[in-house]
Amino acid sequence: MATLTSDRSTEYSLGDLLSIPVAGSTCIYAGSLVCVNAAGYAVPAADTAGLLIAGVATAQCDNGAGSDGDLSVVVRRRGRYRFNYRGALTQDAQGAKVYAADDQTVDDGAGVTNDILVGVIDKVEGAGECWLSIDAAVLAGKTWAEPTTTTAAPTTTTTGGA
Repeated sequence: MATLTSDRSTEYSLGDLLSIPVAGSTCIYAGSLVCVNAAGYAVPAADTAGLLIAGVATAQCDNGAGSDGDLSVVVRRRGRYRFNYRGALTQDAQGAKVYAADDQTVDDGAGVTNDILVGVIDKVEGAGECWLSIDAAVLAGKTWAEPTTTTAAPTTTTTGGA
């Protein structure tokens, strides 16, 4: 491609929201941890081999009566979230990696079978809850086409003046 000779409308995304087609016969609840299966469809997070964390659902998406991809769920794939922790947490868990037990519960590696990495504990909130950062775990997985916005080329030209 040649270099630009005029303004260009460039699509961009902040990367925090992602729309993912949902697996058939699946309901994903708002605020839940969401994974993608080997076929690339969104499913509730679980301790199931082959899943990758995708983010946290922004709204409920009930594809229970549909086929793969009939509906899509929007997930947030960056940030800190408060989730349940299976078992008792103490302050020394700060900074520990956590793995999916289900779509609202995380656990350490000893408490799960398939090590579906969800994130890192940022703050222990009590014996059974923690704030976790999902950024690194989500970005280490697959990527998909993100919702985009287009920047419009300016309609007027400005010139410098004194």
